Amino acid sequence: MLLWIAMAVLTAAASLAVLIPLGRPPRVVSAHAGAAHSIYRDQLDELARDRERGLIGDAEADAARIEISRRLLNSEPGAAADATAPRPAYRIERLVALVAIPVVAIGTYLYVGAPQLADRPAAGHQAQPAAEGSVDDLIGKVEAHLAANPEDGRGWEVLAPIYIRLGRFDDAVRALGNAKRLLGSTADRESLYGEALTRASGNVVTEDARAAFDRALKFDPADVRSRFFVAMSLGQAGRKDDAVAAWNALIASAPADAPWLAAAKAELAQFQPTATVTPAAPVSPVAPGPTAADVAAAADQSPAERQQMIEGMVAGLAGKLDADPLDTTGWERLFRAYMVLGKPDEAKAALARARAKLKERPDLLAVVEQAAHDIGIGKE
Repeated sequence: MLLWIAMAVLTAAASLAVLIPLGRPPRVVSAHAGAAHSIYRDQLDELARDRERGLIGDAEADAARIEISRRLLNSEPGAAADATAPRPAYRIERLVALVAIPVVAIGTYLYVGAPQLADRPAAGHQAQPAAEGSVDDLIGKVEAHLAANPEDGRGWEVLAPIYIRLGRFDDAVRALGNAKRLLGSTADRESLYGEALTRASGNVVTEDARAAFDRALKFDPADVRSRFFVAMSLGQAGRKDDAVAAWNALIASAPADAPWLAAAKAELAQFQPTATVTPAAPVSPVAPGPTAADVAAAADQSPAERQQMIEGMVAGLAGKLDADPLDTTGWERLFRAYMVLGKPDEAKAALARARAKLKERPDLLAVVEQAAHDIGIGKE
């Protein structure tokens, strides 16, 4: 109803804009009407002076005055206006305008508009941009751009951290490899590349990842990310004293509000159980990974032997988690390992075991559930 009232008001305004000028009768005055009026006035004045001087008789003066007055009246502007008074044609024009304008306006709206559709609520208008600009859509646009422009190093560099946050670590490794190839190495690119390699291998700092961290530290010896993962690699290699020294040095140099500080203290707690750990959220010790000797031996093995070794390590991790189910990071590593090996059923089975063992610890179970969701394990 409000729409139709607004249309009626606008139509009336448009009609008045046309009808008001048509309603004014044109005041047409001849170009010489003003001049003639002045001449006749002068003639009457001249006639009065002639009569006073006795140059003309009373009878002749009266006759001349009557004739001049008649001509004067005919030359008045009002006479010209009366001659051009509104004609019946103007009334027809008004009627046509009054009817035609609304009919044309309404007909046009009905033809090109959609009056039968209800307006969308304000919430819908506000939610529309978010739906159109979802993260997946934006990533798809960037990926399409990079598919057409694979030499855009800056685009690869921008996309890599997003891949890491989404858990797409293999894609992050590929993106950072392209960024380094096209833009060159820096401390940030090398350390982020090393992190992507580590995450892709189930939080195991591989030789390639360690080499990337070492390159980053040559650019910037204070790079926090590289120092964190180097300390982790020392612990995974069984170098306890070196790992403790690296963790203590990193924690000592950390700001009090560093977001990674709790995780660093949890790593240190593996080697110094009496160390005070004040994590912001439940953090469990990280299950140890393969030693440096294991990694070196794997390089000389055949693919089948290497696969058998990996599966043995995964089985060992599963056994440790059955004995110590409070290790949330270990569960995440186990889920990721099963997915990398192409065994989603085993990953789901591991999630079921974690749910059964952590049902009395909902705080830790929530962390495990989130890790499974991020990795892509379907919920039962």
